[in-house]
Amino acid sequence: MASNEWNHTPNDLPLGTNPLFLWPPNPKATFLWYWNSWFPLTINLGIVALAILAYSYAAPTLAQAQSPGLWMLTILIRNLVILTILAQGLHLIFHRHQLQGLDHKYDPRPFPRQGRVFTFSNQYWDNVFWALVSGVTIWTAYECLIWWAMANGYATVWLWSDGWVWFLAVFLLIPIWESFYFYWIHRLLHWGPFYRFHALHHRNTDIGPWSGLSMHPVEHVFYFGTALIHFVVPTHPVHVIFHLMFYALYAITTHTGFEGFWSAGRKRLHLGNFHHQMHHRYFEVNYGTLEVPWDKFFGTFHDGTEAGKAMMKERLRNRKR
Repeated sequence: MASNEWNHTPNDLPLGTNPLFLWPPNPKATFLWYWNSWFPLTINLGIVALAILAYSYAAPTLAQAQSPGLWMLTILIRNLVILTILAQGLHLIFHRHQLQGLDHKYDPRPFPRQGRVFTFSNQYWDNVFWALVSGVTIWTAYECLIWWAMANGYATVWLWSDGWVWFLAVFLLIPIWESFYFYWIHRLLHWGPFYRFHALHHRNTDIGPWSGLSMHPVEHVFYFGTALIHFVVPTHPVHVIFHLMFYALYAITTHTGFEGFWSAGRKRLHLGNFHHQMHHRYFEVNYGTLEVPWDKFFGTFHDGTEAGKAMMKERLRNRKR
């Protein structure tokens, strides 16, 4: 369904948040929320598989990670290759060649744009530059730091043999931690002294896959700082790889600008996040994600409806008084 502002909006408006945080409790809805987040074919599960492959074939052993070495270059190259294949592949499919058409593109404006606001006066090259040069570098730096910390006893390593329940649970908990952490660092980045850094990401009022990780280096330090929790919580290196990949690659998939892959009239894989697309359009709503509904708690939630837009306008008017 389209509106005056949007080329396409999801059919399931108003947007709903994780029923785990609703009252009264609804166990069935909560189970379905998590089931649909992971199965049968989801981005979450895909990133877990990719993390396991990366750990098996493109990562050091803990013995190798005890001191700096070529293993760090291996991680850098691996991250560069994975990010480039995913982001450029989605860009070619959805934007460059428009293989799916424009029916499920949220924003009606053409992407990418030209203009002096962008590095190189080009939105596409601006996004590619900041995602690769700053994003992948800082992502890799955090991963190498935690590998080194685990190898030298500064961060506790949890093996499968230490308890398989916790080992599996960490994968499920990382997206919840992502939602908790992201809201707070995102609100901080919208605060006066820090917004000068976040403004680089907000050059993108319409978005494509490369926009997801197009950030100022200072924002990347905050963004990937989520991984520092591994100094506190016992985990395994494969969890670290998954955690950082989740932050990097999920940003790419949720910024496609399209609702998902469609085939034979059905959505086969959910991608672009309308909840966050509205943040890029309106700036002052939907700072977090739907997993932990901080925006609902603090009155900054926009559910995608005209009523949600009216509430946003009223809140902004009251703030100016």
